Amino acid sequence: MSEEILKALMQLFAIIAKQDEGVEHNELAYVENFLTSQLSEDAAQEYLTRFKEQAGIIGEKKKKGKLVAVNESVRVLGICRKINKKLDQKQKVIVLVRLFELVNADRRFSTKRMEIINTVADVFNIDKDEFKNIENFVIQDQISELDDESILIVNDKENYCTFCNHIKSEALDGNILILQVKRTDLYFLRYTGKQDVFLNGQGVYNNRIYLFAPGSTVRLPKGKPIYYSDVAATFLSDKDFTKLSFNVKNVSYRFPTGNLGLRNITFSVTHGKLVGIMGASGAGKTTLLNVLAGINAPTEGEVVINGINFHQEPEKLEGAIGYIPQDDLLIEELTVFENLFYNAKLCFKDKSDEEITEIVNTTLSNLGLYERKDLKVGSPMNKTISGGQRKRLNIALELIREPSILFVDEPTSGLSSRDSENVMDLLSELTLKGKLIFIVIHQPSSEIYKMFDQMIILDQGGYMVYFGNPVEAIVYFKKIDNQINSEVGECPTCGNVTPELVFNIIEAQVVNEYGQYTDQRKVTPAKWAEHFGHYRKDVMHEDVHEDPPKNLSIPKWINQFRIFMTRDVMSKISNTQYVVLNLIEAPLLGFILSFIIYYIADPSSNVYIFYDNENIPPYIFMSIVVALFLGLTVSAEEIFRDRKILKREKFLNLSRSAYLFSKITILTAISAIQAVLFVLIGNYILGIENMYFHYWLVLFSVFVFANMMGLNISSAFNSAVTIYILIPLLMIPQMALGGAMFSFDRLNRALGSIGQVPLIAEFMASRWAYESLMVHQFKDNKYEKIFYKVDQKISNANFKQVHYLVYLSDAVEENLDWYDEMVDNENINKDSIKALMEDNFSLLRNEMAKESMRVPDLPFKNYDLLNIDNFDEDAAEKIMEQIEKWQDHYRKIFSKADKRKQYIINYMNEKKPGSVNRLRNKYHNEKLHDIATNTYEKNKILRHNDDLIQQYQPIFHIPDNFSKIGIRAHFYAPQKYFLGKYYDTFWFNVIIIWLMTILLYI
Repeated sequence: MSEEILKALMQLFAIIAKQDEGVEHNELAYVENFLTSQLSEDAAQEYLTRFKEQAGIIGEKKKKGKLVAVNESVRVLGICRKINKKLDQKQKVIVLVRLFELVNADRRFSTKRMEIINTVADVFNIDKDEFKNIENFVIQDQISELDDESILIVNDKENYCTFCNHIKSEALDGNILILQVKRTDLYFLRYTGKQDVFLNGQGVYNNRIYLFAPGSTVRLPKGKPIYYSDVAATFLSDKDFTKLSFNVKNVSYRFPTGNLGLRNITFSVTHGKLVGIMGASGAGKTTLLNVLAGINAPTEGEVVINGINFHQEPEKLEGAIGYIPQDDLLIEELTVFENLFYNAKLCFKDKSDEEITEIVNTTLSNLGLYERKDLKVGSPMNKTISGGQRKRLNIALELIREPSILFVDEPTSGLSSRDSENVMDLLSELTLKGKLIFIVIHQPSSEIYKMFDQMIILDQGGYMVYFGNPVEAIVYFKKIDNQINSEVGECPTCGNVTPELVFNIIEAQVVNEYGQYTDQRKVTPAKWAEHFGHYRKDVMHEDVHEDPPKNLSIPKWINQFRIFMTRDVMSKISNTQYVVLNLIEAPLLGFILSFIIYYIADPSSNVYIFYDNENIPPYIFMSIVVALFLGLTVSAEEIFRDRKILKREKFLNLSRSAYLFSKITILTAISAIQAVLFVLIGNYILGIENMYFHYWLVLFSVFVFANMMGLNISSAFNSAVTIYILIPLLMIPQMALGGAMFSFDRLNRALGSIGQVPLIAEFMASRWAYESLMVHQFKDNKYEKIFYKVDQKISNANFKQVHYLVYLSDAVEENLDWYDEMVDNENINKDSIKALMEDNFSLLRNEMAKESMRVPDLPFKNYDLLNIDNFDEDAAEKIMEQIEKWQDHYRKIFSKADKRKQYIINYMNEKKPGSVNRLRNKYHNEKLHDIATNTYEKNKILRHNDDLIQQYQPIFHIPDNFSKIGIRAHFYAPQKYFLGKYYDTFWFNVIIIWLMTILLYI
C-alpha cells in the first residue's frame, strides 16, 4: 500500500473515530491490526502514533460527545480533494472500503460518521450503486441482504441465491463473500465462518475485509482451492459475449531439420483468461505460440477452437484471431495516429473516415497515447516515442478490432517495470470482455506473474511440465523438490512471488564430490513431464458450438489497394531524405554521365558534333545500367521492410495482390519520374534530339523490370545484407550479356549461338533494351530515316553479290574440281572426295532452297543436280546459271537503289546546300553506325553446319521468315519475325521487356 493511501487513511480514520463518543477499543484494535498486516512493526507503530495524535488519544485530553463541527467537515473535504488527484480510482475504492470497515469494527453507524463517509464517496466520484454494494458487503450479515449480482458466495449449499453468483465447496463452515466493484475491476473478500481458511498462505480472520488481487488463491479446509481466475470467470459467465473453448490435444511439432520442438502438448482453456507461456531459452515458447496461432501447423495432434480444427479449417476462424509478435509492427515514417488510422481502415470497410478517426482517438486515449498521436513513430534506434509507448501502439493495432483470441509474443521485453505493468494491465483488461489471450513471457515480475489466470511452463525439448494456476506452480515445484514451507506460494508479509524459483528448481544441476555444479540436471525434462502427468487435475472443456465473434469487415480489393497505396505514399513523403534522394539521384547521374562523355572530336573548333561523339553507344548502355541499378535499389527492401507487418496482416486475410499492386504503382510512378529526369538531362547535354520519348519508354521499362526483380528478392530473402549482396549477382550478368561489353559472336561457345543472340542473353532485359535503343537510334533518326530503305537494299544486294552468291559459286566450282579429279585419277580415294562433295551439296541444297524462297520469281528447280550421282560438268553449268540469274537480280537492285540514294542526296543539297551533312552531323552517329553495321568484322560471311551466316551490316539484314514462331534473331536486327508477321525491333523489344516484367510479377 502506498504512503499516500496510508496517510489519507490515518487522517480519515482519526476524523471518523473521534466522532460521537470518541475512539473505542475495537476501533483502535482494528487500526492496529490493519497497520500490522500491511507494514513492518516499526512502520506500523509510526502510523499508529500518527492516528492516535490526530484522533486526540494522545497529545490532548480525550473529548467525548462533540458534534461534527463545520471546520471538521471542511477538513474532510480538504483531505479528500488533496489526495483526489494523487490516487487512482482503485485506490479511492480501497480507502472507502477501509473506512466502512473501521465503522463496522464497533458497529457504530451514526449519522455523523455516515455523513463523513458519504462526503468521501462524493469527492472520490464513487458510483452510488457501487457505494451501496460496498456498504452492504461490509455491514450486512444477512445473506438475504447480499443477494446481488455484484456478490459471489462460496459455501456448501446448492442453488443458494437468486441474483448472486455462487461456487459450491465441500464442508465449509459459514460463507466466503466476494464483492466485485465492476468499474475498477476490484474484488474484496470476507469470511463469516470459523474454519482455517487461507488467502495466499495467510490465515483469514472472521469478518475482516481482504483485497482479492489478481493471482490470489483461497485454500479451504477441504476441496480444491479457489483461484482468482475462477472468481473472475464466474462474474464473466453472466456477461453477454460469445463463449470460447480452446482445446489443444496431443500437439507435437517437428522442425524441418527433424528436431522435435513440442511434445504431446495438451490443455484446455475458455474465454476471459490470460494464459502465460514460460520456459527457458529454447524450450519452445514461441514455437508453441506459433502453432496455437496457426502460423505453423502441428506435426501431430490438433488445436480445436469452438469445435473447429483450426489448422484444417482456418477460414472458419478468419478475423477471430489476432497476433502481436515480439518485434514492433509499426511503420516508422508515419505518426502514431496514422499507423492506427490506416490499420483501422483495413479492418472496417463500413465505417467512414470520421467514424474511424473517432475510434482511433478513443483507442489512443485509452492507451494514454493521445498526446503523442501526431509524433512520428521513429525507429528503435532513433526514437520519438518511448519503448513502452511503441509497445502500447503495437498492441493497439490488434486491439482496435478486438479479436476473440489474441496471441502476444513477449510484450514486456525491453521495457521498464512500470511500462511492463501498464502493457500487461492493458491486456488483462481485455479478458474482462471475454477475450482469450496467450502471452509468451520471460522473467516476469511478481506483480505481472500474478496477473495470469493460467500458466503453461515448458522445459527443454518442448516438454510441458506444468499447466494451471501461476502461484500454485511455485507450490507444486517446491513440494516435488521437498523444500521447507512448500505450502506457501507467496510471501506472507508482502504477497510477492518468485517466478525464478520455478526455473531454479526445474534446471537444478547435480553437484559433484567437490561441491561444483556439473552439466547433468537433477531431473530431466522428460521426468518433469512425467511428474506433471501424474499430478495434473485439469479437464478438457466441452467444445462450444458457436462461431467466435469476428469484429472485422475487410474492404473490397480496390479499397484495400487505395489504403495500401495511401499508407505507403504517406510513409515515403514523410521521409524527406528518401524523397530528395529519389528526385535528385537520376538527374544527377544523368548529368554526371553525359558531362563526362561530352566529347568534342576537334578541340580547335570547340564545336560539339553529335556525329563525331564516339561515346554515344556507351552512354546508351550505361543509361540502361543506371535504370537497372536504381530500379533494383529503390525496391530491394520494400517487401522485406514490411515483412513483420505482412505477418500480422495475414490474420486479417487481406489481399496480397492489392498490397503488391500498391507497391508496384508507387514504384512505377517513381521510376517514370526518374526516367524522365535522367533522359531530359542526359539527352539534352549530348544532343540526342527527337528521341526523348523512345529513350524514356525503354529506360522506364527497364526501371519497372528492375523494380520487379527487387520485389522478388525482397520477398524471397530475410536479411537486408543478403539482399544487397545479391544485387551485384543480378547486375553483372545483365551487364555482361547486354550486348555492349562483349560481342555475342565472341562469347564462350558453351553459351553462344551462331547467327542468333545466345539463348541465355534472351533472358536479359539489358539485351532487349540496348538493342532497341541502338536500332532505333540508327534507323529512325532524322537523317537515316530518309535513306534507310535505300541503304537496306544496297546493303542486302551488295552482300548477296560480293559474299553470299560468291560463296555458293565457290562451292559449286570446288565440287566440279573434285569431280574432274575423280574422273581423271582412278587411284584417288573416291570415298573421301565424295564426302567432301556431299558436304558442299548439303550446303547448296539448303541455301539455294532458302534463296529460292527469298526470290520467288527466280526459283531453282533442279535440286536433283545437287547430288553426287547426277553431278557433272553440265549440272555444274546449270547450277552456275541459276546463281548468275540471282547475281543479275541483285545487280539491278543495287544499281537502282544506289541511283535512288544519289538522287535524294543531290535533291536535298540542291534545295539547301550542305543540308545532308548538317543533318548527318546532328542526328546520325558514326560510332553507333560502325557498331550497328559491324564495320570492322573480318569474316563477313560464316558457314555454320549447312547455313551461311551474315556477319556484316546486321542492322540492314531482315531475319528470314522460315520458322513458324520466330522471335529469335541476330543482334541489331531491324525487324523481328513472330507468328507470320514482322514487327519493328524497338516496339517488339519493349513488349518483350514488359512480358518479362509480368513474369517476374507472377
